[in-house]
Amino acid sequence: MSGILAGKRILITGVLMESSIAFHTARLAQEQGAEIILTAFPRPTLTERIARKLPKPVKVIELDVTNTEHLDRLADLVRDELGGLDGVVHSIGFAPQDALGGNFLNTPFESVATAMHVSAFSLKSLTMACLPLMSEGGSVVGLTFDAKFAWPQYDWMGPAKAALEATSRYLARDLGKQNVRCNLVSAGPIGSMAAKSIPGFSELADVWNHRSPLEWDMSDPEPAGRGVVALLSDWFPKTTGEIVHVDGGLHAIGA
Repeated sequence: MSGILAGKRILITGVLMESSIAFHTARLAQEQGAEIILTAFPRPTLTERIARKLPKPVKVIELDVTNTEHLDRLADLVRDELGGLDGVVHSIGFAPQDALGGNFLNTPFESVATAMHVSAFSLKSLTMACLPLMSEGGSVVGLTFDAKFAWPQYDWMGPAKAALEATSRYLARDLGKQNVRCNLVSAGPIGSMAAKSIPGFSELADVWNHRSPLEWDMSDPEPAGRGVVALLSDWFPKTTGEIVHVDGGLHAIGA
């Protein structure tokens, strides 16, 4: 039986560690029949090393989503490798240390601007860089952390994720006529490199120990990866502008 991504060509960003959602998305995508290509920044060699653990060999392209030159050359590099794209995974987020860990009221705008550029505006930048490769339509899937709430220690990454969620809706609006869908997966906390960069992350993650209806395992990124792969597939042909929660159900619980 062929997989749900058989024949699909997928670009995946953010594979930095084997414990990341992006890595498990890449693994599952290959297992489900997709050809994939990875992007990495600032250390492509790190991603190349992690990529050796995937079921099949994969090419890694250096891509800084804040660098116009990198974005401008992306389509040609991917076309040379895959011919085109059917899906894009945005798994990119960054905020300077002074924008996290309880420093919300004192964070300078320069740090906020960096967080917004890398974590939110980059969804538009990456999508538009890949759009020429999706002539038959496609699926863009990003990763968020539920921006309806003010989380402990998360500080300016919260507004950045809110901006990401709004950006996804506007992309869904403007790209629907080209049969390009744009959705997000809102995952629960995972012990990834991104999580380790947040001071006091354990305090945030502990919320799941008390409020999640389904038991949540911070060491298991596969459920979120499955959500991403499902949205990349043709099983959601008329779903766009959506946020699918893969968080054990915590988003539905008030207290």
